[in-house]
Amino acid sequence: MTDNDGSARLPEPLAQPESDFFWEQAKKGALWLKHCDDCDRCFFYPRALCPRCFSRQTRWIPSKGEGVLYSFAIVHRAPAPAFADRAPYVIALVDLDEGARMPTSLIDVACDPKAIRIGMEVEAVYDAVTDETTLIRFRPRSLDTSS
Repeated sequence: MTDNDGSARLPEPLAQPESDFFWEQAKKGALWLKHCDDCDRCFFYPRALCPRCFSRQTRWIPSKGEGVLYSFAIVHRAPAPAFADRAPYVIALVDLDEGARMPTSLIDVACDPKAIRIGMEVEAVYDAVTDETTLIRFRPRSLDTSS
């Protein structure tokens, strides 16, 4: 994919019935998760079946958009031309307060392992990358990342 000027464009999520509601809510500045009524757990990425117990008794619930950093990596070498001007950047796994683990990117923090802590509290940020797509990224809840 390229823009009109020939530069590489970031890939966008593909429309699909299981996740359309998620992306519509993100565009409105809200994070919604799927919840399984049988095992009483939330999960991410949205799908019809619970990935833990395979139940179809799932429904959407709103998330506070808060959690803790479970894991991260600093990307220094872009995986594709569209990401070249973004490197270095931080990819992350966030354990949301509702129990789901979400892959994302971490922003508003130095791309330095000394500035990022596993277990640090994070909050969702809604990044409108196009008129149609809003990505959910996370930033530290407290910009004090020392300790």
